[in-house]
Amino acid sequence: MQLSGSITALATPFDVARELDLDAWHRLLSMQLEQGSQGLVAAGSTGEAAALYDAEYDLLLRSAVEFVAGRVPVLAGTGQPNTAKTIEQTRRAAALGADAALVVTPPYVRPTQAGLVAHYRAIADDGALPIVLYNVPSRTGCDLLPETVAELAGHPRIVAIKEARSEPERMQALLGLQDRDFTVLSGDDPTACRAMLTGARGVISVASNVVPATFRHLCNLALGGQGDKARAWDARLQEVYAFLGIEPNPTPVKALLALQGIGHDLRLPLQVLSERHRDAATAMLATIRGIEDECRKSLAA
Repeated sequence: MQLSGSITALATPFDVARELDLDAWHRLLSMQLEQGSQGLVAAGSTGEAAALYDAEYDLLLRSAVEFVAGRVPVLAGTGQPNTAKTIEQTRRAAALGADAALVVTPPYVRPTQAGLVAHYRAIADDGALPIVLYNVPSRTGCDLLPETVAELAGHPRIVAIKEARSEPERMQALLGLQDRDFTVLSGDDPTACRAMLTGARGVISVASNVVPATFRHLCNLALGGQGDKARAWDARLQEVYAFLGIEPNPTPVKALLALQGIGHDLRLPLQVLSERHRDAATAMLATIRGIEDECRKSLAA
């Protein structure tokens, strides 16, 4: 499979009792499909996967697969600190109907590069799902280096990497590995436009939870080589990116979704957005609505 364009790392809606809110989940899925998202990630880090019980993981992923019904790829977050557990979770996701597994580098344990090669090869060799590597060292304490990715990219079940480091040199090194069978995706919203203009095939985005139409349009422009127009829309989104970073992800994006009636809470140790940022969240909701309306009008013109 080849992933491309605007792929949303979905937040998981909880109700006021911090239980799964499936009605809100379906509204979020519907909004994403209606506004043009080209792929969806369930139970990734933005989806608070570490806070989900097994039965909740199953319900969340199964309902997403059934709701989407093949219209776009559904990726499941399956990365665990341990290889055997990651294989087990990837098999679980396959049985639930996921199209691919998004596998973060093992958090906290900080394996060597040789350990990362062995880890990912074992998961891919098991064959449950196509594998998307995920490198986000700011969260895991472990950096998947380009030379290590080069050792993995030829595996027929390793189909892509989500790279969350923002340095242009890192993206350029990875783009040298991209071919028909291996895709490079940005995992960093503020630099995703630049990455796509230099050759990345898309982005796995947090921001597209709340600006899905604009992010799809931005991706279309960037992937279509319309650099000036893509950069203009990216400039409009800079204040959105800044807001989404004011507290740990997914706190800010869930605050914006809650203001739209999609979910209410997070699970400890995460907490709802601090009181000092509540007015900024209300103002940001008006901003994103304006951006989305302007995007839809420009597409209709």
